[in-house]
Amino acid sequence: MQQARASRNPFVRFQITFEHYFERLRDWYHGVLRLFLENRPAFLLSIVAFWVVSLALLYPWLGQDFFPSVDGGQFKLHVRAHTGTRIEDTARLCDQIEDVIRREIPATELGTIIDNIGLPYSGLNLSYTNSAPVGTGDADILVSLAGKHRPTAEYTRALRDKLTQDFPGTEFYYLPTDMVSQILNFGLPAQIDVQVTGLLVDQNRQIAEQLMQQIGRVPGTTDLRIQQPFNQPKWTVDVDRTRAQQVGYSQREVAQDLLTSLSGSFQTSPSFYLNPQNHVSYNIAVETPQYEVKDLQELENFPIATNGSAQQPQILGNLASFERGVEPGTLSHFNAQPVIDIYGSVEGTDLASVAGKIETILSDSKATLPRGTEINLRGQIQTMHSSFQGLSYGLLFSIVLVYALIVVNFQSWLDPFIIIAALPGALAGIVWLLFLTGTHISVPALTGAIMCMGVATANSILVVSFAKEQMEHGMSATQAALSAGFTRFRPVIMTALAMIIGMVPMALGLGDGGEQNAPLGRAVIGGLLLATFGTLTFVPVFFSLMHRNDPPLARTEAEDANEALA
Repeated sequence: MQQARASRNPFVRFQITFEHYFERLRDWYHGVLRLFLENRPAFLLSIVAFWVVSLALLYPWLGQDFFPSVDGGQFKLHVRAHTGTRIEDTARLCDQIEDVIRREIPATELGTIIDNIGLPYSGLNLSYTNSAPVGTGDADILVSLAGKHRPTAEYTRALRDKLTQDFPGTEFYYLPTDMVSQILNFGLPAQIDVQVTGLLVDQNRQIAEQLMQQIGRVPGTTDLRIQQPFNQPKWTVDVDRTRAQQVGYSQREVAQDLLTSLSGSFQTSPSFYLNPQNHVSYNIAVETPQYEVKDLQELENFPIATNGSAQQPQILGNLASFERGVEPGTLSHFNAQPVIDIYGSVEGTDLASVAGKIETILSDSKATLPRGTEINLRGQIQTMHSSFQGLSYGLLFSIVLVYALIVVNFQSWLDPFIIIAALPGALAGIVWLLFLTGTHISVPALTGAIMCMGVATANSILVVSFAKEQMEHGMSATQAALSAGFTRFRPVIMTALAMIIGMVPMALGLGDGGEQNAPLGRAVIGGLLLATFGTLTFVPVFFSLMHRNDPPLARTEAEDANEALA
């Protein structure tokens, strides 16, 4: 300390001061390790019990998500008006919804609002979109926020409640906006997809509605809806063949004239126009403008006439009766069977807990299903289970592979076991830090756990290898363990500290999209904190216990000379 005060170089003063306090810390550790070595059974039982309790009690509270959610500064609101709503009415509805959005989000935080109304023009666009519109009553409202804004989730929750109150009868739900969520959903518009498949469509529809009510009572579920609407308005035109025959028209002529006028097609009855200027033929589809058929009265006054016929034109109301009804707005199939999809998302909790409760509901419902009907849970849940299973196997395989490599290096089965015996401490540290920071288990967190295993194993190798060398110099197992911990204290601390400091920015989730990698950094930091403690305490004590009956190995003068030359 006197040298630190005498030197004018700040780096020299810092180094001397650091070395002084570091040596005091190492001396304190030396005394603590000696105490642990004198009470080996009690210490080992207590630390193993702590690891077991940490893993058993905290792990169920962590929750599991496939990947962490990211605040991308934008959200996509899907609006579904009553099935069959005309596109101009849907556009008017979107204008009213935009007014509500502008009132809820401050102008300083609002960027742009883009509306996509109705079905995409091209079938390719429909194939590559995750919106899944079914008609002119569907619309997507993409809202981009400014650079500095409040959390997007706050606005989405407030808008969901506000819009539901202001626009009854209209469905609102949010679609995945950021690229990561869209990829994880594999093209689906939601995280959860419960599919009811079978040929009994009407019964399956009732089953789907009952399931949606039960799933809606699960805490954390939101934006639940049935994708396939069954309330598309329709009119059934029943032609009176006797009356039509009396005025000279057949059923086929009336139907063909009505279909051609209301929905012209150039595929079944192609018509062409030859442009005399460029000599190019164009396909023509002729139909009555939609604004000319606005109600049932105009449909009844629709003229029926046949080209080249001597019969007088008739109005449709004189030849047919009309009946109002509904039909499915769209038909979906999975493996060639009709399917009804129940889509939903998760908010305020983890995906795994919601998935477990939904699976319980589905298993209870399968006993009462009619013959030929199946219920399957798909979406992100299915992918998450398979990914977690693969990563768990990868973690176990990495531990086994490291153990096998150490066995080859040490030419022993016991010492590698001592080295990897501290790895459960790393898992306990991961669980603790994830629990304290409110972080769910995810793919990045499991990746960080695998990374932590390597560093923790390397530090344990330093301690055990040095203890073996000390025993070869004639020390007892207890003396060798104490010397190994005291001597390897600095490299173990510095290796772990360098890794921990490097992971701090990642663990804080700084920058755009930092939430995605934050679990990885937190898992590495938490694992190394307890793994380092285990390396410096548990490993030496466990080493002395396992080698307590091994006599010291006296080294020859030739071996000492060869080591000195090396």
